[in-house]
Amino acid sequence: MIIRLMGYGQYQLEEKYLDNLNRIDNQLVTIVQNNDQENFQKTYPKLIQYVQKHGTPLPDDEIHESQIIIPPDDLTLEEAKKIFTGEGILED
Repeated sequence: MIIRLMGYGQYQLEEKYLDNLNRIDNQLVTIVQNNDQENFQKTYPKLIQYVQKHGTPLPDDEIHESQIIIPPDDLTLEEAKKIFTGEGILED
């Protein structure tokens, strides 16, 4: 799966990592629903770090269609309320 991290570029993430990525995504949906600023600030960076750790960066001169776009790391809780709803950014 190709994931765009806004501000960092695109990453290829193997399917074996999607379940854990989805767990973080689902945690964020719950955190945002609960309007939990403290846990949002702790958990949102983990989503970005997980993709960076387990994904393979794609060259900047190659543009691929992204299946998921993850907003920049300065995303606010208010902005996240528009994104982390329902199933979040990754379908269950």
